[in-house]
Amino acid sequence: MDQAACVPGLQLRSWGLVEFATTYQAMQAFTASRVADTPDEVWLCEHPPVFTQGLAGAPSHVLAAGEIPVIPTNRGGQVTFHGPGQVVAYALIDLKRAGYFIKEHVYRLEEAVLKTLLHFGVTGHRVAGAPGIYVRPDAPGDHRALAQRPQQGMARVEPDFAGLAKIAALGVKVSRHCTYHGVALNVRMDLEPFSRINPCGYAGLQTTDLSRMGVDTTWHTAAEVLSQKLATYLTP
Repeated sequence: MDQAACVPGLQLRSWGLVEFATTYQAMQAFTASRVADTPDEVWLCEHPPVFTQGLAGAPSHVLAAGEIPVIPTNRGGQVTFHGPGQVVAYALIDLKRAGYFIKEHVYRLEEAVLKTLLHFGVTGHRVAGAPGIYVRPDAPGDHRALAQRPQQGMARVEPDFAGLAKIAALGVKVSRHCTYHGVALNVRMDLEPFSRINPCGYAGLQTTDLSRMGVDTTWHTAAEVLSQKLATYLTP
């Protein structure tokens, strides 16, 4: 770990560029060794190109991996891509101590991404039935609510991605009431590998990044903003 900062109740760590497998093993070890007073942590990093497959992942959603490795994981969800220029934030939170459940944890992760996008002048959206955050590529600052947004009491629906592109993917694992894995925000990256998969299990789902939304920023700046939003929203 190359940098660390502490906010009340939460340790923020920046790893820089690190292999996914190394980070995955470290998350598992950290979670297995936690005790009641172990501080929660958020790890920020980026990975060399890699496809990661969730527990529900169908091999058919990997269309043509080519030279990019495919690594099975124990997080929820389907296949996604990680690569340089993407801020990956791993949230290691004791839910029992925090006092909220997994659905709220996911909501808080998404809220941190929404507020990060807003910082850069981009409006993010939730889509019913599809975890993660989406944007309107043709109107990044459009605040109009989506018809397909999650709404209280609505029945489970098939996600509708019309006019949208995914800018942040999310996957979580809970062990002994403690979370790991987290969220990945696309900042300025090569998006071509997303065409080699059905992102998050959806054929034809568009992906994008902040640079294509007209935002001129660096990985480090985006990571700093996201880390501060996560510190705000993951704190009980």
